[in-house]
Amino acid sequence: MSQDIPTLYEWAGGSEALNRLTQTFYDKVAQDPIVGPVFKTMSPDHPAHVAAFIGEVFGGPKTYSEQFGGHREMVMHHLGKHLTEEQRRRWINLLADAADAVGLPDDPEFRSAFMGYVEWGSRLAKMNSNLGETCDPETEPMPAWGWGVPGGPYRVPDAK
Repeated sequence: MSQDIPTLYEWAGGSEALNRLTQTFYDKVAQDPIVGPVFKTMSPDHPAHVAAFIGEVFGGPKTYSEQFGGHREMVMHHLGKHLTEEQRRRWINLLADAADAVGLPDDPEFRSAFMGYVEWGSRLAKMNSNLGETCDPETEPMPAWGWGVPGGPYRVPDAK
């Protein structure tokens, strides 16, 4: 892609916006009867770790890989949680609500890419949560999410 096309991380507003997103989201999660129990022992820094993960996936700094173990570590956090489809869908809805609440860009191109990743990632998390074995670090590279493939269904929105 061209150097002048912003990453999803940049378009979202960088680490500040993603930290607002995850803090708002996990405040909602803590009050939710469906997904709240999954996160009842969540550490206070969990929202910041998830913001770093999303930021890296969306083309931002490699903070999660360098400080918290990368995609393999994220997968490991889900093992044995036995997430249900109801929990996965609630998680998605709460995250979409939090994105609205904190004012993430609502243009169709960004939201399509954002929700596409959320859909993909939540299905992967649910699948991994029901596995009884650990993953191989060589097969768990950090995802890289963008606007879509050249010539694909997505277009980069006009500059802000």
